[in-house]
Amino acid sequence: MYHNPVLLAECLEGLAIRPDGVYVDVTFGGGGHSKAILAQLGEKGRLFAFDQDPDARANAEAIDDKRLTFAEATFRLLQTYLRVYGVKQVDGILGDLGVSSHQFDTPERGFSTRFEANLDMRMNPRGGVSARDIVNGYSAEELHRIFGMYGELQNAKTAALAVVAARANGPLETVNDLTASLQRCVPRGKENKYFAQVFQALRIEVNDEMGALQDFLTQSAEVLKVKGRLVVMSYHSLEDRLVKNFIGKGKFYGEVEKDLFGNDLNPLLSVTRKPIEASNCVLPKNCKSSRSSYNSHQQNI
Repeated sequence: MYHNPVLLAECLEGLAIRPDGVYVDVTFGGGGHSKAILAQLGEKGRLFAFDQDPDARANAEAIDDKRLTFAEATFRLLQTYLRVYGVKQVDGILGDLGVSSHQFDTPERGFSTRFEANLDMRMNPRGGVSARDIVNGYSAEELHRIFGMYGELQNAKTAALAVVAARANGPLETVNDLTASLQRCVPRGKENKYFAQVFQALRIEVNDEMGALQDFLTQSAEVLKVKGRLVVMSYHSLEDRLVKNFIGKGKFYGEVEKDLFGNDLNPLLSVTRKPIEASNCVLPKNCKSSRSSYNSHQQNI
């Protein structure tokens, strides 16, 4: 069972849907946002949906609507797949980042500390490295990096050394193996938060989420029409920082660049003064908050 879409009304408002427009939902999941977009499209409107999770395909196939085209692919291939379908520019793009509650609630996917399962955490379970590969194959230095950078653990080095010491007695195969290896590192009374940070770090590394997000945002600016809309929902500070920097500066790090006349070289223009935060809604477990940014594509001359 997929969760109800977060910030649904706000997302639709941000997209400013035109009945005959072309739109993209790059994180289809259970199809909640896509169904709402389709409900506002006319006969000539089109919706392209992306998701690399095999479960999402079944949800898409259950929607009998010729205006919907589903691509079983990561959103970092946005531009490539749109070209396959003969689409160069679109009117709006929606991205709901992170992991769905369905994925958290499916024990065998290994996303949650609530279930004993094999360490996996792959968004696309058919290929790529798993969390098991990382905790057993990465050096202490590499584990230190991801625990500190992606999990923002205060004792990232200690946690990395604890994992390396534990796997010396045998590979860490399951969720319980990993949490047991870190018991001495956990601040008292903060077990849930600590393990959520550890699992977030591993999940981000497994799926290269930061790299995929940068690819997606860069391509979004290239495929949006002038006055097209980009709506992105983020759930933690790492995503939020990249999204805000790209929207505000046209780049992920450093200050905005200017042309010879002193004009900002930024393809996007923020429509809202500050991100919109969810309230009175149920968020997926392990998520801190939900923030949505509306942005309009502008043409640089």
